[in-house]
Amino acid sequence: MRVLLVEDNRALSRSLKQGLEEEGYAVDVAFDGDEASFKAESTDYDVIVLDLMLPKVDGLSLLQRWRAKGIATHVLVLTARGTLDDKVKGLDLGADDYLTKPFELEELLARLRALVRRSHQVKSPIIKVYDLEIDTASHTVRRAGREIHLTPREYSLLEFLAFHRGRVVTRTMIWEHLYDENDENTSNVVDVYIRYLRNKIDKGFSPALILTRWGEGYMLRGEETAPKEPPEGES
Repeated sequence: MRVLLVEDNRALSRSLKQGLEEEGYAVDVAFDGDEASFKAESTDYDVIVLDLMLPKVDGLSLLQRWRAKGIATHVLVLTARGTLDDKVKGLDLGADDYLTKPFELEELLARLRALVRRSHQVKSPIIKVYDLEIDTASHTVRRAGREIHLTPREYSLLEFLAFHRGRVVTRTMIWEHLYDENDENTSNVVDVYIRYLRNKIDKGFSPALILTRWGEGYMLRGEETAPKEPPEGES
């Protein structure tokens, strides 16, 4: 999932970016309000992590502007402010969650996971697709009870497909949500990772869950794409 991290403290920004990337997030960074405004209004992020005390344009003004423009991306506010009034104002202006500094990275990660699930209207941390189970909290995957080891990039791709289960996602959609602005790979890398994922998720199992829609993209098999049972008496 792709995150915009808006934080003017460069040491903290570097630390958070590293922690998020180790969890498989693609992270873009903005250090002031103008940069954050440009990026948030030109890229479809899964979550924006927004500090309130920013140079040029403060976080609350940004939040108000984004909501007025119809940007519905979930926003997690980070701030050293801890008063009730500040929290209420941020939430009233359209923040989806609030985390007061200092905080532990694990709490930030848990809140991000919850916001990503909410954006896809998924409440349970466990996503089940036939005999495949994806634990979005622990980032573990099992099929037919067998644990499957995935790299962070492979897991991110599978989770993205799972959140869009039964719907085609294009290579462009995958690229925009799984790779940050500094990634030097080309969009062809998506096909490579689909192949890696198929070798781990589908090889030796039935039915195949990762489907190709030629000329369109890829999808994770939904109920409506279930393989049809043969008529009675046929095999």
